[in-house]
Amino acid sequence: MSKNVRVRFAPSPTGPLHIGGVRTALFNYLFAKKHGGDFVLRIEDTDQNRYVEGAEGYIVEALNWCGIPFDEGPGKNEKFGPYRQSERKHLYKQYADQLVAEDKAYYAFDTAEQLDAHRKQHEAEGKTFIYNWHNREKGRLVNSLVLSEEATQAKLDTGEDYVVRFKSPQDETLHLKDIIRGDISIDTNTLDDKVLFKSDGMPTYHLANIVDDHLMEITHVIRGEEWLPSLALHQLLYDAFGWEAPEFAHLPLILKPTGKGKLSKRDGDKLGFPVFPLEWKDPKTEDVSKGYKEEGYFPEAVVNFLAFLGWNPGTEQEIFSLEELVQSFDLERVNKAGARFDPDKTKWFNHHYMQQQLDLDLAKAFQAKNILLEGVDVNYIALVVGLIKERATFVKDFWELSHFFFVAPANYDEKASKKALKEDTPQLMQKVIEIVTATGDFTVEHLQTKLKGWITDNNIGFGKVMMPLRLALVGALQGPDVFEIMFMIGKAETVKRVEALIKTM
Repeated sequence: MSKNVRVRFAPSPTGPLHIGGVRTALFNYLFAKKHGGDFVLRIEDTDQNRYVEGAEGYIVEALNWCGIPFDEGPGKNEKFGPYRQSERKHLYKQYADQLVAEDKAYYAFDTAEQLDAHRKQHEAEGKTFIYNWHNREKGRLVNSLVLSEEATQAKLDTGEDYVVRFKSPQDETLHLKDIIRGDISIDTNTLDDKVLFKSDGMPTYHLANIVDDHLMEITHVIRGEEWLPSLALHQLLYDAFGWEAPEFAHLPLILKPTGKGKLSKRDGDKLGFPVFPLEWKDPKTEDVSKGYKEEGYFPEAVVNFLAFLGWNPGTEQEIFSLEELVQSFDLERVNKAGARFDPDKTKWFNHHYMQQQLDLDLAKAFQAKNILLEGVDVNYIALVVGLIKERATFVKDFWELSHFFFVAPANYDEKASKKALKEDTPQLMQKVIEIVTATGDFTVEHLQTKLKGWITDNNIGFGKVMMPLRLALVGALQGPDVFEIMFMIGKAETVKRVEALIKTM
């Protein structure tokens, strides 16, 4: 690409960042890094009524946790700043005024009540009310296209509420290009005259978005499919200003795991998975929504599964590091169709990344989450983790899989007991105690050789010994290799647990 690639992620700080927003940020980041460009964060907070305290900090923290930090944004490399739209509002009026002066936009003074009356009248006639070329100059609507210059100025001078509307062209066909969706044709007669600026001095999203993208030299706008209906207006605004438009790419929706529609927080609550990257506490209601981080997901797993929501590399490879994603990513391999969210697949990714973690790091995380492990040597915990992590998806699974390495069974699984305990079990277990006690070199290999040798030499069924022995050590017929458990808990504890089982019979 000839010019320096610049992309932006432009969320509104109205609450926690949805996982769909993270996916948009990720695709922008990957595209920028693939082409040696810049990833910009812009906070679109023009709607101050919906502003939520703490939301901007949450967005920044979420991007950092995912490992996709912005290059430019609030408080960082502010060469095109400020990066909050509320701090840029002095910029927008001149552009609205320019469009009005060039007859590409106009003042509209219609009240909400008047517009509502027009809508109801159209509904009664079986029509849909659209404010555009077919009615804006017919005298029924109150705007500067039908009022004289003097009457318009008088209304402005007296402080009457107004909006600036864009003057959509009539009888034209607009040819648009989207990197993902290809060529799009729009009949301009179907477009309404969108509001660009309000009398309170604040621009609408459409004007602020275009002006900021132009001033920040954004070359590619990569955003969600929900903005596709705005593409025509945005292209028309670029044309009206005489500016070169960026290239556009509209990402597919992330769909519910089942049924129709976009993935929502309700789906996550219903099916038990997060839809936010980090935990969010609503400052008004104090309701807490769980996040991927707090639920035990690794950021690498989140990035990996998000990349596959709408994009595919064209190969069988599924596991990608962030660096590999950067190298492989291509907007032309992003699908048009919605991407169905699969909670089980997200766990599959997390299980994979679990296996890549250092046992000591996992042990520290495990110890920090479990009060019963206070004071336990972290190196011992790391050895335990190494034995059980293959069966875990999250660190929070570790205790269920490993508690018997730290505490003796308080009781024995009833079903397992019926299966494992027979009339001659006490005598066999007593012999196990003798062999264990007599084993000088207490290693996995020696224990295995001694016990298996005795079983084989005496033609005893392996299950008759190994099942009750496992029951004694674990409390159930589960867990890793019995000899590994014996070695880890030590000779004295092994004997103690076998004796405890015998006493119950």
